[in-house]
Amino acid sequence: MNDYNREFPFFHVTSYGKKLLAGADPYFFHDVSSYEKVITDNMPSIDNTTLTYLKEAMQAFMSGCLLSTSVMLGVATEHTFLKLMETVDANPTHGPLFNTVSTQRGILRKVNKFKNILDQNMSIVPSDVKEDLDTNLMSVLSMIRNFRNESGHPSGKIISREQAYVLLHVFIPCCKKIYQLIDVFK
Repeated sequence: MNDYNREFPFFHVTSYGKKLLAGADPYFFHDVSSYEKVITDNMPSIDNTTLTYLKEAMQAFMSGCLLSTSVMLGVATEHTFLKLMETVDANPTHGPLFNTVSTQRGILRKVNKFKNILDQNMSIVPSDVKEDLDTNLMSVLSMIRNFRNESGHPSGKIISREQAYVLLHVFIPCCKKIYQLIDVFK
Protein backbone atom coordinates (compact mmCIF):
# COMPACT_ATOMS: atom_id res chain seq x y z
CA MET A 1 0.00 0.00 0.00
CA ASN A 2 1.28 3.47 -0.86
CA ASP A 3 0.00 6.89 -1.97
CA TYR A 4 -0.79 5.49 -5.44
CA ASN A 5 -2.69 2.46 -4.09
CA ARG A 6 -4.75 3.63 -1.12
CA GLU A 7 -7.75 1.43 -1.82
CA PHE A 8 -8.11 -2.33 -1.79
CA PRO A 9 -6.72 -4.24 -3.61
CA PHE A 10 -3.17 -2.96 -3.24
CA PHE A 11 -1.61 -6.12 -4.62
CA HIS A 12 -1.73 -8.07 -7.85
CA VAL A 13 -0.87 -11.52 -9.09
CA THR A 14 2.43 -11.71 -11.00
CA SER A 15 2.72 -13.44 -14.34
CA TYR A 16 4.46 -16.34 -12.59
CA GLY A 17 1.64 -16.50 -10.06
CA LYS A 18 -0.90 -16.60 -12.89
CA LYS A 19 0.94 -19.58 -14.42
CA LEU A 20 0.90 -21.40 -11.08
CA LEU A 21 -2.78 -20.69 -10.58
CA ALA A 22 -3.46 -22.03 -14.07
CA GLY A 23 -1.60 -25.23 -13.20
CA ALA A 24 1.22 -24.64 -15.68
CA ASP A 25 3.96 -25.87 -13.33
CA PRO A 26 3.61 -29.65 -12.95
CA TYR A 27 5.92 -29.88 -9.94
CA PHE A 28 4.79 -26.89 -7.92
CA PHE A 29 4.23 -27.55 -4.24
CA HIS A 30 4.04 -25.34 -1.18
CA ASP A 31 3.34 -27.70 1.69
CA VAL A 32 3.38 -31.38 2.60
CA SER A 33 -0.05 -32.17 1.17
CA SER A 34 0.64 -30.44 -2.17
CA TYR A 35 3.99 -32.29 -2.44
CA GLU A 36 2.25 -35.57 -1.65
CA LYS A 37 -0.37 -34.82 -4.32
CA VAL A 38 2.32 -34.14 -6.95
CA ILE A 39 4.04 -37.39 -6.01
CA THR A 40 0.90 -39.54 -6.03
CA ASP A 41 -0.37 -37.93 -9.25
CA ASN A 42 2.90 -38.93 -10.96
CA MET A 43 3.24 -42.35 -9.27
CA PRO A 44 -0.16 -43.58 -8.10
CA SER A 45 1.27 -46.90 -6.91
CA ILE A 46 4.12 -45.38 -4.86
CA ASP A 47 5.04 -47.44 -1.83
CA ASN A 48 3.67 -46.11 1.48
CA THR A 49 7.06 -46.35 3.19
CA THR A 50 8.65 -44.23 0.47
CA LEU A 51 5.80 -41.75 0.74
CA THR A 52 6.27 -41.52 4.51
CA TYR A 53 9.93 -40.54 4.06
CA LEU A 54 9.02 -38.06 1.32
CA LYS A 55 6.43 -36.37 3.51
CA GLU A 56 8.98 -36.23 6.31
CA ALA A 57 11.50 -34.68 3.89
CA MET A 58 8.97 -32.04 2.86
CA GLN A 59 8.01 -31.33 6.48
CA ALA A 60 11.68 -30.92 7.35
CA PHE A 61 12.10 -28.56 4.37
CA MET A 62 9.12 -26.46 5.45
CA SER A 63 10.58 -26.28 8.97
CA GLY A 64 14.00 -25.21 7.69
CA CYS A 65 15.67 -28.50 8.70
CA LEU A 66 17.62 -28.85 5.47
CA LEU A 67 20.03 -31.56 6.61
CA SER A 68 17.03 -33.67 7.62
CA THR A 69 15.39 -32.94 4.27
CA SER A 70 18.43 -34.31 2.45
CA VAL A 71 18.69 -37.40 4.64
CA MET A 72 14.98 -38.27 4.40
CA LEU A 73 14.99 -37.74 0.64
CA GLY A 74 18.04 -39.99 0.38
CA VAL A 75 16.28 -42.70 2.38
CA ALA A 76 13.18 -42.41 0.15
CA THR A 77 15.36 -42.70 -2.97
CA GLU A 78 17.24 -45.71 -1.64
CA HIS A 79 13.99 -47.39 -0.59
CA THR A 80 12.51 -46.85 -4.06
CA PHE A 81 15.58 -48.34 -5.73
CA LEU A 82 15.47 -51.33 -3.37
CA LYS A 83 11.78 -51.83 -4.30
CA LEU A 84 12.93 -52.00 -7.92
CA MET A 85 15.51 -54.62 -6.99
CA GLU A 86 12.88 -56.68 -5.12
CA THR A 87 10.75 -56.65 -8.26
CA VAL A 88 13.69 -57.63 -10.47
CA ASP A 89 14.73 -60.42 -8.09
CA ALA A 90 11.18 -61.81 -8.09
CA ASN A 91 11.04 -61.88 -11.90
CA PRO A 92 11.71 -65.49 -12.99
CA THR A 93 13.01 -64.39 -16.40
CA HIS A 94 15.21 -61.44 -15.50
CA GLY A 95 15.96 -62.10 -11.83
CA PRO A 96 18.86 -64.48 -12.51
CA LEU A 97 20.42 -61.94 -14.86
CA PHE A 98 20.57 -59.33 -12.07
CA ASN A 99 21.25 -61.66 -9.12
CA THR A 100 24.73 -60.23 -8.49
CA VAL A 101 23.25 -56.81 -7.69
CA SER A 102 21.95 -58.01 -4.31
CA THR A 103 25.38 -59.28 -3.32
CA GLN A 104 26.92 -55.83 -3.61
CA ARG A 105 27.63 -53.92 -0.40
CA GLY A 106 26.29 -50.41 -0.24
CA ILE A 107 23.69 -48.69 -2.36
CA LEU A 108 26.19 -47.06 -4.74
CA ARG A 109 27.65 -50.42 -5.72
CA LYS A 110 24.17 -51.89 -6.14
CA VAL A 111 23.06 -49.02 -8.36
CA ASN A 112 26.22 -49.18 -10.47
CA LYS A 113 26.02 -52.97 -10.84
CA PHE A 114 22.34 -52.74 -11.81
CA LYS A 115 23.08 -50.05 -14.39
CA ASN A 116 25.99 -52.02 -15.87
CA ILE A 117 23.85 -55.13 -16.31
CA LEU A 118 20.95 -53.07 -17.63
CA ASP A 119 23.22 -51.33 -20.18
CA GLN A 120 24.24 -54.73 -21.56
CA ASN A 121 20.60 -55.82 -21.82
CA MET A 122 18.78 -52.70 -22.98
CA SER A 123 16.70 -54.74 -25.40
CA ILE A 124 14.42 -55.70 -22.48
CA VAL A 125 13.61 -52.04 -21.81
CA PRO A 126 10.92 -50.31 -23.92
CA SER A 127 12.03 -47.18 -25.77
CA ASP A 128 9.89 -44.80 -23.70
CA VAL A 129 11.58 -46.07 -20.52
CA LYS A 130 15.04 -45.83 -22.12
CA GLU A 131 14.48 -42.14 -22.83
CA ASP A 132 16.35 -40.00 -20.28
CA LEU A 133 17.24 -43.10 -18.25
CA ASP A 134 20.76 -41.90 -17.48
CA THR A 135 19.58 -38.40 -16.58
CA ASN A 136 16.49 -39.24 -14.56
CA LEU A 137 17.87 -42.33 -12.90
CA MET A 138 21.63 -42.40 -12.59
CA SER A 139 22.36 -38.67 -12.36
CA VAL A 140 19.59 -37.91 -9.90
CA LEU A 141 20.29 -41.00 -7.77
CA SER A 142 23.93 -39.97 -7.59
CA MET A 143 23.14 -36.35 -6.75
CA ILE A 144 20.64 -37.23 -4.00
CA ARG A 145 23.01 -39.85 -2.57
CA ASN A 146 25.91 -37.38 -2.48
CA PHE A 147 23.86 -34.72 -0.69
CA ARG A 148 22.48 -37.31 1.71
CA ASN A 149 25.99 -38.52 2.53
CA GLU A 150 27.23 -34.97 3.07
CA SER A 151 24.23 -34.25 5.29
CA GLY A 152 24.12 -37.57 7.12
CA HIS A 153 27.78 -37.71 8.06
CA PRO A 154 29.41 -35.06 10.24
CA SER A 155 31.09 -33.23 7.37
CA GLY A 156 30.15 -29.71 8.42
CA LYS A 157 28.64 -29.08 4.99
CA ILE A 158 25.18 -27.60 5.16
CA ILE A 159 22.86 -27.97 2.19
CA SER A 160 21.25 -24.72 1.06
CA ARG A 161 17.50 -24.21 0.93
CA GLU A 162 17.74 -23.91 -2.86
CA GLN A 163 19.65 -27.19 -3.13
CA ALA A 164 17.08 -28.95 -0.95
CA TYR A 165 14.24 -27.53 -3.06
CA VAL A 166 15.91 -28.75 -6.26
CA LEU A 167 16.40 -32.22 -4.75
CA LEU A 168 12.71 -32.40 -3.83
CA HIS A 169 11.91 -31.52 -7.44
CA VAL A 170 14.34 -33.87 -9.21
CA PHE A 171 13.27 -36.77 -7.03
CA ILE A 172 9.94 -36.83 -8.90
CA PRO A 173 11.22 -37.74 -12.40
CA CYS A 174 13.78 -40.09 -10.84
CA CYS A 175 11.12 -41.94 -8.88
CA LYS A 176 8.86 -41.98 -11.93
CA LYS A 177 11.66 -43.60 -13.96
CA ILE A 178 12.23 -46.22 -11.25
CA TYR A 179 8.51 -47.03 -11.24
CA GLN A 180 8.60 -47.39 -15.02
CA LEU A 181 11.40 -49.92 -14.56
CA ILE A 182 9.40 -51.70 -11.87
CA ASP A 183 6.57 -52.06 -14.39
CA VAL A 184 9.02 -53.49 -16.94
CA PHE A 185 10.23 -56.15 -14.53
CA LYS A 186 6.84 -57.16 -13.05
